[in-house]
Amino acid sequence: MSNPKTNARKAAVQAIYQWQITGQNLNLIEQYFIDEQFFAEGEEVQRAYFSELFHGVPQNLIAIDELLSGFVDREVDAVDPVERAVLRLATYELLHAEDTPYKVIINEAINLAKDFGADGSHRYVNGILDKVAQKQRPDEIKAKTKKV
Repeated sequence: MSNPKTNARKAAVQAIYQWQITGQNLNLIEQYFIDEQFFAEGEEVQRAYFSELFHGVPQNLIAIDELLSGFVDREVDAVDPVERAVLRLATYELLHAEDTPYKVIINEAINLAKDFGADGSHRYVNGILDKVAQKQRPDEIKAKTKKV
């Protein structure tokens, strides 16, 4: 049985991908994911986190893409759509989910890239997110380094 936040991230990255490709209304996409049983009964927390992530990425898209553009090797819109969805999701979490350790966010993103991306995309995602984390969470990274 997997973690509810992991399940929320899996659904959110698929919904973000759909939004990127189709440009459909966010509420329509969200309702589709809820209606199609992406969430088991009684998983309200997971559904709430999915909604936070899914709506948070488009609401913060300019800041997310500006941050990513400093580390990707091409225009953010030219990045593979699956990798772009994973990078945007994880960058949103690095910016707004201060209660989640950066290593957890990066690890979850690597797993999403392995699940949904092309072969080797997880290495690309890891490299970019490591740089984003160094910029956004320097104090957390320093604290972890001192403990070692």
